[in-house]
Amino acid sequence: MPDDADTDFLIEFVRVGNSVKVSAIDPATGIEASIIGPANLSQRELGRNAIAKLRYVLARKKQGLHS
Repeated sequence: MPDDADTDFLIEFVRVGNSVKVSAIDPATGIEASIIGPANLSQRELGRNAIAKLRYVLARKKQGLHS
């Protein structure tokens, strides 16, 4: 698995009412993490939070922790 600092992620934003579902995907592994946030936050902030969650998930998988 590549070093997270050098990884590019795919980000998808889907607005649902007053909320936005943001999915971050690691293209190398296909692993995805999603968050839901308020629609009035910037895409930059929402994307940053989704990437932070994805990095957390990737680190747990790297350690062999799947839950």
